[in-house]
Amino acid sequence: MTRNEAINILSEASHLYGHSVGFTRLTELHNNWISSMVYGERDKSLQAHRGSFKTTCVSIALAEIMLQFPNEKIMFMRKTDNDVKEVITQTQKILVHPVTSVISKAVWGVPIRLTEASATKLSTNLTNDPRGTSQLVGMGIGGSLTGKHFDRIFTDDIVNVKDRISKAEREHTKLIYQELRNIINRGGRIFNTGTPWHEEDCFSLMPNPEKYDCYSTGLISQDELEEIRMGMLGSLFAANYELKHIASEDIIFFNPQIGGDPAKVEQSNYCHIDAAYGGADSTVFTICRKTDGKYYVFGKLWNQAVDEVEDQIIEWRKRFNAGKIYCETNADKGLLAKELRKKGERVIQYHEDENKFMKIVTYLKREWKNVVFVAGTDEEYIKQICDFNERAEHDDAPDSLASLIRILWNRTDNRPMLNW
Repeated sequence: MTRNEAINILSEASHLYGHSVGFTRLTELHNNWISSMVYGERDKSLQAHRGSFKTTCVSIALAEIMLQFPNEKIMFMRKTDNDVKEVITQTQKILVHPVTSVISKAVWGVPIRLTEASATKLSTNLTNDPRGTSQLVGMGIGGSLTGKHFDRIFTDDIVNVKDRISKAEREHTKLIYQELRNIINRGGRIFNTGTPWHEEDCFSLMPNPEKYDCYSTGLISQDELEEIRMGMLGSLFAANYELKHIASEDIIFFNPQIGGDPAKVEQSNYCHIDAAYGGADSTVFTICRKTDGKYYVFGKLWNQAVDEVEDQIIEWRKRFNAGKIYCETNADKGLLAKELRKKGERVIQYHEDENKFMKIVTYLKREWKNVVFVAGTDEEYIKQICDFNERAEHDDAPDSLASLIRILWNRTDNRPMLNW
């Protein structure tokens, strides 16, 4: 491969370069996106629907910039540090791929190799910057920007569901975005990618928007779109796939199926406690069993702290001869699980990382037509689910049931497609 051939691949056929390093679903559309990221001159914003491979294109663009312009300093920003690590790792894999090594040798006379590789920083042997600073630095929006300067800044998905449901989060994201202007070097450039969630989110500040909705890219079939549409709120589908904003729905769960046979939940191995520790929250206990495509649910709700109803929970668990109890550890660091184990209960602890609202509308809404509440379920438990919306004051029952449906959903091979 000659030097001109190598440069031509990067400048004219980035999507084919993407194919060669493992991203085989990229198209000419993505080639244009990557080219704009690498070679464009003015600040720009790319808004595209969920599942359009925006972030994949950013990873390839970051690798290409490090390969072609090794002395330029790049910052990559996402919402959280964990989100950043995912993309830095993906970029690292592209850089160490044998194809990249061949291109590097053709362009620079030496194969590329990493001289710095961490969860947030990457550098290669191609840079000769005497300052010794990293070529690529990744950062969540909570990181410190003081004293930092970059030639290029990429933001990707710094707007997410938190911005949809919280005005304070929207304002915080905007503040961080505006601060980026103070750390970009003269002649530098900011490129933004993501999906809007709210009409007043940070995308309202981002310049030169180029928009690609789910109908224009051809990346999702009509059947897939209908499956996605059925499984989420209309306002969320409009924002995430059609790139437009409509009023949020007040009613999400209606016409509950009630009066199911309690025997349907007997011997279920899936119980869940959503614990209250005082205040206005409720303690909720849920048993769920999936049979013939239906989720049979028994639910109890107490306006009491969990330590006041532990024995009642155990009694209901034994009455249905149910099995393990799932408890999240976010609030009490595992103390509830420890207490239940002292009383002979089998408990599975887990740390909840998923946004509660998204968990509920992703799993519970998608399977709502298959949910049957068995006789004996507390009316207040069902009512709290049917009253749930984005602004609901109480969400313990829908949260508990959605947690179990997520577990059961993940344990079946015939799963509906989720495309966030």
